Amino acid sequence: MNINKLMKQAQQMQAGMQKAQEELAHKTVEASVGGGKVTVIATGAGEVQDIKIDPSIIDPDDAEFLQELVLKGVQEAIEKGKEMASSEMSKLTGGMNIPGLG
Repeated sequence: MNINKLMKQAQQMQAGMQKAQEELAHKTVEASVGGGKVTVIATGAGEVQDIKIDPSIIDPDDAEFLQELVLKGVQEAIEKGKEMASSEMSKLTGGMNIPGLG
């Protein structure tokens, strides 16, 4: 086993993972819930960027319904972002299970 070759491969993988993480911070996913009445856009890094709410579902007498839709949309968008990040990282690691990468 050539330790220098192994170290070089590890450094290349680390550089690739850092670049992928930077790219994921700019890629977005979209989740729509409630028949498209609430849409949440998040990055692959898990940051919510935008929430769109169709005014037709805003009911002052039923704020709980809207709150539940928004929460569900945020959760779904973050989950989609995590799935995208996991997929991108597994491409770099060749499917190896590396702790801390999802």
